[in-house]
Amino acid sequence: MSVVAYERDGRIARIALNRPEVMNAIDDEMPGELAAAVARADADPGIHVMILSGNGPAFCAGYDLTFYAEANGSNNVTQDMPWDPIRDYRFMWANTQHFMALWRAVKPVICKVHGFAVAGGSDIALCADLTIMAEDAQIGYMPARVWGCPTTAMWVYRLGAERAKRMLFTGDRITGREAADMGLVLKAVPADRLDDAVEDLAARMATVPVNQLAMQKLVINQAIEQTGLMQTQRLATIFDGITRHSPEGINFKTRSESVGWKQAVTERDQGTWDWTANEELPKRNR
Repeated sequence: MSVVAYERDGRIARIALNRPEVMNAIDDEMPGELAAAVARADADPGIHVMILSGNGPAFCAGYDLTFYAEANGSNNVTQDMPWDPIRDYRFMWANTQHFMALWRAVKPVICKVHGFAVAGGSDIALCADLTIMAEDAQIGYMPARVWGCPTTAMWVYRLGAERAKRMLFTGDRITGREAADMGLVLKAVPADRLDDAVEDLAARMATVPVNQLAMQKLVINQAIEQTGLMQTQRLATIFDGITRHSPEGINFKTRSESVGWKQAVTERDQGTWDWTANEELPKRNR
């Protein structure tokens, strides 16, 4: 079964991340299949707009840490030392460019977020042109605390410097309501209104000629790209590799293999573990 589902519905292409049993966690296949689905919709002259969603209980819970952090997968994203930074860069840059297929597509993409869009899942959601969240959904980039740097760098382009720093200095998750209030996403609606809100917007956009939609998107995107988007993403991708091969990153990987990624992630996100010393923090310092 494909890890990305595709359906043509009149003038709308429906693309869905399709690993619901693991909250659509990213594996080796998903980024490429996502880019292929976007390219398919972009090449179809009958499609005016794409809707990107996630099947199951969440949009995307980020990279599959059972697959990557516990060393169960074919791609060991924390290499044995000495590590090859170019090997790491090639792998993560390819994924970044697959996610950016949403941005580069000539036709607009609406992302519908329910449940979670966290870690690498936030990278995907923030590459879309318009993101609508359920009010109770959560978004954040928790690996900013250790073991990650958001390679698409879309936080700063959507939020500006200070709010992006607020999110990435803490690795906090925020609700859809907070994300909308902050300006990170277009809007947030009650969970039982999410489908209707996305469908209404997509239907409205689908009445516009494809060439009109494309011209507006290209003009707006070009203004962002002129600020150095690709250079920022290259630096972020390099730093992402460094975070996983820093002393703290190696300690996080070792801890994940020892106690399982769920406990290691809990310790990371709650700030109860000192990754420099690889030991529990005193309670007074938490």
